[in-house]
Amino acid sequence: MATAVEGQETTAERPPRRRVGAFWRYWTASTVSGVGDAVTAVALPLVAVLTLHASALQVSLITAASYVAWLLIGLPAGVLVHRLPLRGTQVAMDLLRAVAVASVPLSAALGALGLPQLIVVALVVGLASVVFDVGNSTFLPSIVSKDELTSRNSLTSGTRAATQLGGPSVGGVLVQLLGAAASIVVDAVSYLASAAVLSTLPRVEHPASGDARRGMGEMIREGWRYVTRHPVIGPCAADATAVNFVCGGLMALTPVFLVRTLGAPPALVGLLIATEGLGALVGAALTPRIVSLLGNARALRWAAFGAPLFVALMAASGHSALLVVFAVGNAGFAGSVVVTSIVTRTYRQTATPPELLPRVMATVRFVSWGAIPFGALAAGGAATLWGTRTAFALMGVLAAVSPAILWAGPIRRMRELP
Repeated sequence: MATAVEGQETTAERPPRRRVGAFWRYWTASTVSGVGDAVTAVALPLVAVLTLHASALQVSLITAASYVAWLLIGLPAGVLVHRLPLRGTQVAMDLLRAVAVASVPLSAALGALGLPQLIVVALVVGLASVVFDVGNSTFLPSIVSKDELTSRNSLTSGTRAATQLGGPSVGGVLVQLLGAAASIVVDAVSYLASAAVLSTLPRVEHPASGDARRGMGEMIREGWRYVTRHPVIGPCAADATAVNFVCGGLMALTPVFLVRTLGAPPALVGLLIATEGLGALVGAALTPRIVSLLGNARALRWAAFGAPLFVALMAASGHSALLVVFAVGNAGFAGSVVVTSIVTRTYRQTATPPELLPRVMATVRFVSWGAIPFGALAAGGAATLWGTRTAFALMGVLAAVSPAILWAGPIRRMRELP
């Protein structure tokens, strides 16, 4: 069991009011950064499509670069978070991301922007986000009680959904008014603001006690064994991997599909992508009630079952009024995914020993988020060979792997995860 570094308060020692204040500062920083992320999620691909006239395969390279970082440092990130000062590491990652995204409008203003730079920026932001996200998942259980974790995870997921709802809409409008590259300035500012708020958070329990002399490889293997041998966390990680492969494909295909196949203007593209946030917001808001009524295991199974149906709707959408079909499918798929995410993340945070939590979070994300670039590249290749709509339909077929994993294993018999 990890103990606090000398001079720090433990979560148990910190008064409840101070824990609440720490959570809201944590929430504020995550929200501010999330708004910028949501704007850039629209703006960066549109820079490639509208400014550099990139193909679907080239756009998929940007998406892949954003997430390949999980394959490069996903496992070591757990050990780094385990050893480094948590608050300081998060602030440093925010500053690094701010510098990286600020280079895009600067290069565009100088007439030097090219596809390689967009790929490098996506990679650098991805690398920093790996460490930041593992730290964020580790930080939350340190400032809230176990009884609050489901509700706080639902709140943070709901807030992220709200930023995904408003951010792409704002991003689409900013792209239309200012140009794609200039709109990314919003993201740089958001990272700076997030860093400023994070710097005010209290120092929390440091998970590195007693492990400074252990090798990184040994610590990584320990986290890996825990995940792969766990009867619930292992199958849930496999399910998340299948879902994220599809998510990677959809992220790569959606901008090209909406602009070139369905003829949507940039502002409308932002609105349509924003329906993902609406679905995720509804899913996050309903998750505590769904879990209470069905049990978390049943909620997990049924959420996975709906995902491929909604992807099929997205693939079947068309011009004009039929764009509503895309919006419904996008919202439904996001809602299904966020229910799964909240249930599994809360379970990992409560079931995992504290000294293993950073490495377990990193291992799961290494495997599951590492699938995103492969999904993006597969979707880009499929679109090049058979067309964007056919590639979308293929993602719908592959989405059925997720419920198959959960319904085929021991989780199919559970009402509550043990």
